[in-house]
Amino acid sequence: MNPDDPAKKSQEFFGMFLKAKEFTEELLKENERLRFKVAHLEAEDGAPAESADATVRDLSRRIRELEERLSHTEERYRKVEEENKEFADRYIEIEEQNNNLANLYVASYQLHSTLDYREVVRIVQEIVINLIGAEAFHLFMVSEKTGRLDLEISEGQPAPITTIPMGEGIIGMAAKTGENYFAEQVAHGKPTPFDQPIAVIPLKIKETVIGVLTINKLLVQKTAFTIMDYELFTLLAGHAATAVFSAKLYSTSERKLTTLQGFLDMIKTPAK
Repeated sequence: MNPDDPAKKSQEFFGMFLKAKEFTEELLKENERLRFKVAHLEAEDGAPAESADATVRDLSRRIRELEERLSHTEERYRKVEEENKEFADRYIEIEEQNNNLANLYVASYQLHSTLDYREVVRIVQEIVINLIGAEAFHLFMVSEKTGRLDLEISEGQPAPITTIPMGEGIIGMAAKTGENYFAEQVAHGKPTPFDQPIAVIPLKIKETVIGVLTINKLLVQKTAFTIMDYELFTLLAGHAATAVFSAKLYSTSERKLTTLQGFLDMIKTPAK
């Protein structure tokens, strides 16, 4: 077994807890027994004074030693408990990261499994719902003709407009700069206004923005985005951008090929 295995470490911490608990209980019992013996000796009438005093002093010394050991043990127990809590939190975080990476792997496989543009867009929509957990969002693509952001899909919220100039507002500025935007306030009972999303994720091929994903409400009421969310958004945006770009390029090539084939057929067809 790997010495860094989380399950083994968890068992070791649990074993330390049990030993510390048993040792603490033994110290408490010994402390109580010695205190009772001191009280009993002090109450005895027939014991020689010097002998009784020496015994009391010896027992008092042992009691102080036990109390010091008890205090030291409790301090160690507290530190181990804190370390165990930190370890448990980290273990949960790693498990969540592993799950997200596994889901991202499946999602990226789905994205690159087809070159049909409409199918790729549909898969992106499903991933945003199931993996990111978005309830209201919009996907824009940069128009090759106008250079503006054209609305491709909307989910959970009607879009009042279908096109946004590059650099205009939060959405247009994120598309222009290629930088992610995340709002400070994430938890909302209803979707935020269309032009005030809680997150804007540019879809980029290297440094070229080909579209943006805007999120206006999450299914899970988070109070703030985490570092894990930032990484997940960035990775997903990269995969989505590549898949969408490839599918769009393939669709354009197919149309041009069909048109060219039509011309060739016309040329080959003998005039009657």
